[in-house]
Amino acid sequence: MAAASSPVTELLLRWSEGDAAAREELIPLVYNELRRIARRCLASQPHNTLQSTALVHEAYLRLAGSSVRWEDRVHFFAVAAQLMRRILVDYSRRKHARKRGGDSVTLLLDDNIAVAPERELDLIALDDALNLLAEMDERQARLVELRFFAGLSIEETAHALEVSPATVKREWATAKLWLLQQIRRGTPA
Repeated sequence: MAAASSPVTELLLRWSEGDAAAREELIPLVYNELRRIARRCLASQPHNTLQSTALVHEAYLRLAGSSVRWEDRVHFFAVAAQLMRRILVDYSRRKHARKRGGDSVTLLLDDNIAVAPERELDLIALDDALNLLAEMDERQARLVELRFFAGLSIEETAHALEVSPATVKREWATAKLWLLQQIRRGTPA
């Protein structure tokens, strides 16, 4: 996902200026990348009944109804990943409420979050921990969203956050450890 001036960035800028035709032209250019992000968000949730196509469509409906001032394609995909996270958390909370505490959606921890790849993580616990992190350090929470949910590279994340790649690497390591500690501790909902 290069952030340089691209057809996607140009269409996003036109969309930000109110050009509805640009939004329609954008759909085929971003659809596959949105599906990739959705698959990434859903990949380690073995008990989830949502499909990536449904997640993409729900996220796109929310994006289309928003009044975000798009900066570039990295910004667009970062916001899309954040929306997908919110959709999954809302879905998990509804499912959790229906089941009275059982059958919550889980994410498998991989090396992007923790040292123990085989351990499973509750999506609600991750969301609660991310919200707590955002209260303390909004940039680190955003960094986690960009790296973990959107799958952005170190360089793409650095561009989106307007920091150096070294800062991203350092804060990524710190945020992963902090989140793991919060989740193990059982962050209050």
